[in-house]
Amino acid sequence: MTDWIAAAAVLSGAVIVLLAAVGLNRFNGVLAKMHPATKSATLGMLLVVGGAILRVEASAIPTLLLVGVLQLLTAPIAAHLIGRAAYRTLAAERDRLHIDELAEHESPDAPHG
Repeated sequence: MTDWIAAAAVLSGAVIVLLAAVGLNRFNGVLAKMHPATKSATLGMLLVVGGAILRVEASAIPTLLLVGVLQLLTAPIAAHLIGRAAYRTLAAERDRLHIDELAEHESPDAPHG
């Protein structure tokens, strides 16, 4: 039964990662591409890691857990930094933002450093 659960997790994760890749190609704009690049890819990778944990030797489990934790920690930070850089460089389509919390705190013409 464990083999079936592991196979289902790995296959589901691979499909989600594939859909995230399709979303990266289909969506327009930096802000729209951030969603599949972080949320979907992270979920898919965690499913693949979870399936692998069910099938590998016990000595490899800490490494797989570390991979999952690092992905959960770095993906939101990377998305935040990409979004902030896109906003500052005017690559983000500001007219499509429903809520613009940075508008009152940052001026796009101000020097950044």
